[in-house]
Amino acid sequence: MDYLLYLAVGAVAGLMAGLFGIGGGVIIVTVLIFSFSAHGFAPEVITHLAIGTSLATIVVTSLSSVYSHHKSGAVNWRLFGWLTAGIAVGAVGGGLFAQSLTAELLQLSFGLFLVAVGVQMSFPVKSGAYRPPGQPLLLAGGGVIGYVSALFGIGGGSLTVPFLAHRGLPMREAVATSAACGLPVALFGALTFGFGAAALPNLPPDSWGFVYLPALLGIVVASAPAARVGAKLAHRVDQLLLRRLFALSSVLFGVRFIWVNSAALAALVGQ
Repeated sequence: MDYLLYLAVGAVAGLMAGLFGIGGGVIIVTVLIFSFSAHGFAPEVITHLAIGTSLATIVVTSLSSVYSHHKSGAVNWRLFGWLTAGIAVGAVGGGLFAQSLTAELLQLSFGLFLVAVGVQMSFPVKSGAYRPPGQPLLLAGGGVIGYVSALFGIGGGSLTVPFLAHRGLPMREAVATSAACGLPVALFGALTFGFGAAALPNLPPDSWGFVYLPALLGIVVASAPAARVGAKLAHRVDQLLLRRLFALSSVLFGVRFIWVNSAALAALVGQ
């Protein structure tokens, strides 16, 4: 039954990633938090475990996406190289910072992030005239993208696409380059979560640090074929309606996480 759940998580995440180019990690982390809680895992590791596992799945699932975008010639590899240099440092920093937070504060932060993602998804991303970003901006942008993505267990598409589109990169190139950047984000983030918690005593069996291997396997098996289906459906369904439904669900889940951890929020505000 557990593997069936993780297969379902992978299928939904892959489908959404194929439809929108973003959102897979957000879905995986959200569902895994509920799943790990239902399994009775130690509350203090549930959110960290969901984030680490999500990053590990993105390492595998992003490979086919990167290859497909590369074949289409849409990846801007010059931008990718400089962004990756910043991403590597940012992802390690974000992963280490996440592990320093209590479970309540990390889940509260994730809830706030979900609300922000939902608001962002409600509005279309627009491109202007192309203004090539310089190396310092790419390094700084990559650092922020890597830090936030590793902190919340996502591939970074919800950050990278708007960043590149704002600089005027054509949307097709922005999405493709963002997909390529998801690989170093997930790789450095997953390694940080895997090695950073390897010796903790309250992790469930079959874990490598904050990466739960049964969930990793199930999600990876189902997400790749589902992503291909999502990419085909993207040309046939009402994208605006789907984006709004995704945005609404993201906000609702975010509010739920904020409410559950309101005591941590009150303590944080009272300091």
